[in-house]
Amino acid sequence: CVIIQVGLSFRCNNLDSPAQDQISRCCNKLRSLRASDSATLKTELNSLFDQLISENYNSGNHDNIHPEVVCEMLMHASRLVPLSQEHLIIKLSQLIHQLLNQLQVIVDEHALDVLVSYCTRALRTCSSWTHPEVLLALSSLVYGNGSRCHRHLPELLGLSGILVNYGDPSQPDIELRRSAVHCLANLCLSVPGQPYLEEPYKGVCYGILLRTLQSPKPPDVEDIVFCTVSTACLSTDATISQGEVTLTKVCQCPISVVMSVAIFMFYGLPGISVEMPQVLYPAPLPQYETIPAAKPELSQDSAAQKKTAGVGGQKVSYECTCVRNTSIKDVVKSSVTSPSGVTPQLYPSWKKGSSDSEFSDPEGGMQTKLRLYQARVRQSALQCFLAVVKCVEKRILYGYWSSFVPDAPGIGGPPPLTLLTIALKDPSPKVRAGSLQVLSALLEGSRQFLSTAEDTSAPRQAFTPFSATLAASVRELHRCLLLALVAESSCQTLTQVLKCLAHLVSNVPYNRLRPGLLSPLWKQIRPYVRHRDVNVRVSSLTLFGALISTQAPLPEIQLLLQQPGSTSALSTPGISTPQELSHNWRLPTRRDGEASSPGGGVEGDPEGPCWMLQLCVSLVTQPREEPYSDSDAGGSSGASLEPLPIRLEALQVLAHLVKGYFSLVQTSLLELGQLSTRCLKEQEPSVQLHGTKLLEELGTGIIQQYRADANTTPSAKCVPVCQVVEFWSEVLAAPMISALQNEQHPTLQTSACDTLSSILPQAFSQLPDKTQVLCITILLGLTYSENALVKAAAVRALGVYILFPCLREDVMFVADTANAILTALDDRSPNVRAKAAWSLGNLTDTLIVNMQSVGLEFQEEFSDMLLLNMLRSATKASGDKDRVKSNAVRALGNLVHFLQPVHLGKPVFEQPLQEAMRALIDTVRGEATMKVRWNACYALGNAFRNHNLPLGSAVWSKEAYSALSYVVTSCKNFKVRIKSAAALSVPSTRDRYGDAQQFAQVWQALAQALEHSEEMEDFLEYRYCASLRSQLCHALLHLLSVCQPNDLPALRSSLSDQSRPVLQGFLVHYLSNKGVTLVAGVDGAAGDEAGDHAVPEDGLRALNETLTRLKGQLEESIIHNNSSSRERSIACCPLTLKSLISPNLL
Repeated sequence: CVIIQVGLSFRCNNLDSPAQDQISRCCNKLRSLRASDSATLKTELNSLFDQLISENYNSGNHDNIHPEVVCEMLMHASRLVPLSQEHLIIKLSQLIHQLLNQLQVIVDEHALDVLVSYCTRALRTCSSWTHPEVLLALSSLVYGNGSRCHRHLPELLGLSGILVNYGDPSQPDIELRRSAVHCLANLCLSVPGQPYLEEPYKGVCYGILLRTLQSPKPPDVEDIVFCTVSTACLSTDATISQGEVTLTKVCQCPISVVMSVAIFMFYGLPGISVEMPQVLYPAPLPQYETIPAAKPELSQDSAAQKKTAGVGGQKVSYECTCVRNTSIKDVVKSSVTSPSGVTPQLYPSWKKGSSDSEFSDPEGGMQTKLRLYQARVRQSALQCFLAVVKCVEKRILYGYWSSFVPDAPGIGGPPPLTLLTIALKDPSPKVRAGSLQVLSALLEGSRQFLSTAEDTSAPRQAFTPFSATLAASVRELHRCLLLALVAESSCQTLTQVLKCLAHLVSNVPYNRLRPGLLSPLWKQIRPYVRHRDVNVRVSSLTLFGALISTQAPLPEIQLLLQQPGSTSALSTPGISTPQELSHNWRLPTRRDGEASSPGGGVEGDPEGPCWMLQLCVSLVTQPREEPYSDSDAGGSSGASLEPLPIRLEALQVLAHLVKGYFSLVQTSLLELGQLSTRCLKEQEPSVQLHGTKLLEELGTGIIQQYRADANTTPSAKCVPVCQVVEFWSEVLAAPMISALQNEQHPTLQTSACDTLSSILPQAFSQLPDKTQVLCITILLGLTYSENALVKAAAVRALGVYILFPCLREDVMFVADTANAILTALDDRSPNVRAKAAWSLGNLTDTLIVNMQSVGLEFQEEFSDMLLLNMLRSATKASGDKDRVKSNAVRALGNLVHFLQPVHLGKPVFEQPLQEAMRALIDTVRGEATMKVRWNACYALGNAFRNHNLPLGSAVWSKEAYSALSYVVTSCKNFKVRIKSAAALSVPSTRDRYGDAQQFAQVWQALAQALEHSEEMEDFLEYRYCASLRSQLCHALLHLLSVCQPNDLPALRSSLSDQSRPVLQGFLVHYLSNKGVTLVAGVDGAAGDEAGDHAVPEDGLRALNETLTRLKGQLEESIIHNNSSSRERSIACCPLTLKSLISPNLL
């Protein structure tokens, strides 16, 4: 003990604060004491412990006490107290608990080992009346130290461990159970940076806590004690349930956790009676219902007695008050009345005044304390449920959707018990917020599940389909959340209501539901944009963004955006919300004749701009209204502007508005450009970033209007090019250039590059030359940035510019862009390489366009060495990841198509050409994704279009045809088959198909593919069957048109008695539908190649002429040559082929 005493004395003597004299004196006294059995030592220890326990360590006078001092003092005290002195053990346990809790000390590993060993020995040796205090001290010691107690875990959590015995639900002493449960909870807790408790022991803790939750409350246990035990169990379950792997290891059925905690979500909730089933199954209908109270009216005494709760199979009875079956219109109508005038059905019972209390003051105090503890139980249950929802797969949870989300209001009886019951009826705002958080977690990512909801069709009388049930659930969610929005008074909970609505709106398929759901919600949330709380205002804007962005453009939202409405609703901020009617005294009095603020008349007249646009612009640019910024969270970029979160959310809403409803905001294009420019001039990077995002959406909207296939209404007119030029001329000024060159914020640079790529090509050509050169120069420079995101965005922007008609014929620009792309293709970032491969594909598309439009002039000026480097880089990239390979093979096909005789005659191109074709062949045959194989088939067909290519005689020619033939007959994906058949029909002359054997193999592959074209493994491919058959028929007829007499034996052998009727049926159907267009499944920029083949009007005559030609050539050969019988049989081949086609057609 000498070393410990010296260290302890040194540290205690350094506690020089006057307020710490007490602990300093105690440290010195402990240092002087020696272990003995004398009565004097017992008296001194008793006095020291009393002095230390009586000290209040929560005050700031003990902040300088080092944790090492506490640990050393407690270890020394444990050596002085023998296990036979049980009264001293009690006081030492109290001292350990008080010091560690109030000073927030986590003991070190050595002290943990010493003190935990002491506590376990005390639990094994001392009388049972000391065990609750010792367990309390043990719980403080193991707090956050579960992973470091590995030496003691077998004794604590083993087969007959101390905590296993004391924490078991069969333990009759509730105090021991409570203390043991606290120990288990602290063992499972992990502080940041520390590992969790080992999995086997965590499972033991989990099982004990779960069994405790599933056990009924003993009749002799006080409600408050039971509440503390349940709260500890639920909080620990929530901690253990962090992560799917952990939960599945400790609990084989995570839904059992939900079943165990579900009843505690309603524990002590006034007006609720519930009985949970023993087992919860996936089902489309609710599995537990409210139980009507036996007596509608309760006396004061009986009400006090019945405010107890049961667990598991026990029933909980309360006076029941139900939420009325209120329509959404009633909700909106009631929202403009004062709280005192709200109808009783809409006004929750928890909002009644203190005068409604049934209890006297002493009784009311006890009831208040009990309600507080019950609320903690409900809050812990919801936190546990939230942890389970976050870690369990959604496809499992959605099987129990109806157990927690209502599908219809309660009519003629109590409402079903769901999460919305808590949100509407719980008196605690924290519990209401917790239920809304769980509901938000359930709704997040539920788009695929909710996509089946539909109620547009006529209702069925015989049965109710699941789609209709789910649609009813969606409507009930809207109704109940609107009720919660009207009734809520807590700003924090109101924020959760708005966030939950935003999750709901983002995932519901409104185009499959009857209209009318969004209009009441839209009108109800408009006043909250001017709420006094900043978080509420931000959440309301988030909800507006969700409404605008969901399945845009929705006709219902478009009408709401066009409606002028009354300007008084927002001219006086917050006055229309039910929660703010009692705060009108805060509003400044408006003078007569005073003009409304820019944020007030945001709706304007029908002829003016969109009111939502005006609102968002005013929130970004206009000064804040001081009385309503009293919870400024996050600050603002300027002292007079709105808080930063509000401004950023308003900019996001503007971006959603531009993206989904561009026709409504295009009249304010220049004003939005000025707004974005103003944002770029600010110092706050987040404001600058949102400004560039808005510019990008504006540019994209303009481009979509000018696309030939844009789905524009007849009344929608494109923005004039002159106005677009004016817009970009103002935008591409100093602020945008500064953003592009801001190396301190690479995310801003990335967004600025994306903005440059959204310029309309027609407008770019009319910009000043210096502006064009500036954009190109900056983008070329940013391709060498050290940041991968910036480099990828710059390379992508160049890939867009290379398609501009005003730039693609500039050989110098094409060469500079090619060099930048080739450099990026060697980058170590996969994202950069993927963007570079995409840009290389676009560049090679430009080469093909220039070859057809400009001619030899461009080809002669383009560098042969650069073309060779492009060919080699594309070949190398074709072996990269699928993201890169997909566009690399597209570029290879274009490059081989671009090669001219002058290139093919040079030896330096021979080896790269063979490697390129080998790469395409390997990709077609490989196991890459279907998109990659589709592009590879297209690339081979594109390469076959080069008439200068030695297609029939090259060494790789046979392998190319073999790969395409293999794909056309065996690939599972019909779109890949279609593209391979299109590639096989590209060669225009017979010699390009090789010898007769190769030609026969191609013919047989196509015939076999056509014969089995209706066989598929995936039913989703059925929609491509007709296109596949049309393409195969076209390819067969093309081969027939170029075949020679010596090819006919192979053609005849493929026409067996079994296959002939099948082929005849398909060919007759194809030829009888004159002018049919093949649909090969457009998939990218190069996807329309197979869809341009149509049967000409004289197709049947051309087929007849082909067969007549072949017959005449054979007859002439027989006359001039003394042909054998085999040759005479060959002459019958045209007749056999002709018999395939119906005589009615020929």
